[in-house]
Amino acid sequence: MTVEVGTLVLDAQTNRLGYVMGHVGPNMQLRPVAGGREWDADPTHVRPATSEERLAAIRERNRALNSASSGGIL
Repeated sequence: MTVEVGTLVLDAQTNRLGYVMGHVGPNMQLRPVAGGREWDADPTHVRPATSEERLAAIRERNRALNSASSGGIL
């Protein structure tokens, strides 16, 4: 399956949500929702995120942004 760069997907092997950053060889490179280091994912185990998963990703990203803007103090 070919998924466009920027699409939010679920890597079923790791049960992690990530944004497609690119394709190298047989793998997709995914970046975590809240940022961080990319990981390689087998495209046969990747699918587009559901509406519920997209909402969870927005909440996770907002938590990370809020934490960073407050200096990490909750």
